[in-house]
Amino acid sequence: MEFPRILNELKGWLSRNRIVDRLYPTSMREISVLKLFEPFRLKEIELKNRIAVAPMCQYSCEDGYVNDWHLVHLGSRAVGGAGLVVVEATAVSAEGRISPSCSGIYHDGHVDAFARINRFIKQFGAVPGIQLAHAGRKGSAQRPWEGDSHIPDHAGGWPTIAPSAIAHGGNLDKVPTEMSIDDIHRIQDAFVTGAKRALAAGFEWLELHFAHGYLAHEFYSPISNHRHDRFGGSFENRTRFLRETLQRVRSVWPERFPLTARLSVTDWVDGGVTIEESIELINHFRTDGLDLVDISHGFVIPDISPIPWGPGFMVPISHRIREATGMPTAVGWFITDPHQAEQVIANGEADLVMLARELLRDPYWPYHAAVALKASEPQSMLPPQYARAVS
Repeated sequence: MEFPRILNELKGWLSRNRIVDRLYPTSMREISVLKLFEPFRLKEIELKNRIAVAPMCQYSCEDGYVNDWHLVHLGSRAVGGAGLVVVEATAVSAEGRISPSCSGIYHDGHVDAFARINRFIKQFGAVPGIQLAHAGRKGSAQRPWEGDSHIPDHAGGWPTIAPSAIAHGGNLDKVPTEMSIDDIHRIQDAFVTGAKRALAAGFEWLELHFAHGYLAHEFYSPISNHRHDRFGGSFENRTRFLRETLQRVRSVWPERFPLTARLSVTDWVDGGVTIEESIELINHFRTDGLDLVDISHGFVIPDISPIPWGPGFMVPISHRIREATGMPTAVGWFITDPHQAEQVIANGEADLVMLARELLRDPYWPYHAAVALKASEPQSMLPPQYARAVS
């Protein structure tokens, strides 16, 4: 079984890096060249450091339009010193939203709203990125603080679509309509149009959301894909939607800008996606034009009990995939401590750390990390308007 082997790898990594007791070797505190703050170049884009703001849904839009909340939320993380700021899962069609309050890029009008935010992000030396997504059978849901359940169609929800007519389960019990071939091509067209709009809005980093039980992952996982046509069954068929979508987006996204994907590389359960399959898929992605993979996991089913939660638990998997494929990786999940983040980069376990909740708690984490790691001139992480706070 895959799970025990993954768990043993995780235990070994935790032991080697002394994460459990949070005791970091003195040598880590004395590193003169900090890898976390080295620039990272991918294609023609250079990030000023290896700290990335992970896409985090804010559930604060109306008809997909981002607003002042997003300007402050994303802008403050750019001011705080992150090298890359990735906008939340942004739907390529209205039906592809997770909730009625999710961001979208399915109207031309969405372009100007994003462009305003991107201008601000760039002003403070960060690179603006966006995650293009379709929620599939997990769409038409309430915001998390309102219950996170499916909204009935008569109460403001909408019919959902998926590879197969199988409900996600749990509180997401709406049975989706199985997608026709025309539906598949229509959504692929929407990803292409979304990428064009993202470019027009000034984004310089594009991530395709192939994870977390949303539409692309639903095609990839045998748990949610029970089709009998060329989009289901074999590994080749289950990955066809992902590969074709990537290839089509690559054809319109400029070669000078990175094209990346967040991939659920394991479902954690027997009968689901495995790391071995994902290594094979990522090797195919390389030939399709992918530049980096954001390593993630799970959520194609509501039961999360098999997941071995713990500090940096996805890091050894990122390392394994990076070594096996040669593909640059980004990794997140319970990376909170600066020494921990530094070790991930210094050990070659990932090229970027994707921070989410830690940056919600502290938008200025990059500055505080520079202080904790005794970086030279940590005040350079902040804009001059804040110089008096650190002088």
